[in-house]
Amino acid sequence: MTGDRIFNVLFLCKGNSARSIMAEAILNRAGAGRFKAFSAGSTPRGEIHPYAADFLKYQNYALDALRSKSWDEYAGPDAPAMDFVFTVCEDTAREDCPVWPGQPMTAHWGVPDPVAVEGTEAEKRFAFADAFRMLNTRIEIFVNLPLQGLDKLALQKRLDEIAGTAKTPENA
Repeated sequence: MTGDRIFNVLFLCKGNSARSIMAEAILNRAGAGRFKAFSAGSTPRGEIHPYAADFLKYQNYALDALRSKSWDEYAGPDAPAMDFVFTVCEDTAREDCPVWPGQPMTAHWGVPDPVAVEGTEAEKRFAFADAFRMLNTRIEIFVNLPLQGLDKLALQKRLDEIAGTAKTPENA
């Protein structure tokens, strides 16, 4: 992976309403023009979860370009070619994903589903903040990898290692 080109990255999650949406927003900011992030789901909810939207707004992320959508949008011939595809939920990691044109590098960066958390409003909102923290840590490591200095095997090893960072005691 060489040159000054922009790398396309797709984040996948089942519902595409929280984790993958947050990852898209984080990478588009942290990537500083070196990366273009997208997100999608196998069975998209069709809207961004209100707590995810609130948290992103609180962190000064623009929501206007974000939307919940199917991964089918990125599997067709007119879709941008992906350089990387990351699953961020357990359900999507176990599904049969489409064959992505261009054979992108893949990794599973599972993050607990904040949408599934039950409890008080504070506990639910904390789950979204924690998911954001985990994704942000992994993406910061990713954007700082020396992509041009790593062969494919070494890069795949680093992508897989990133999955082990920013874990909570519950998912360690």
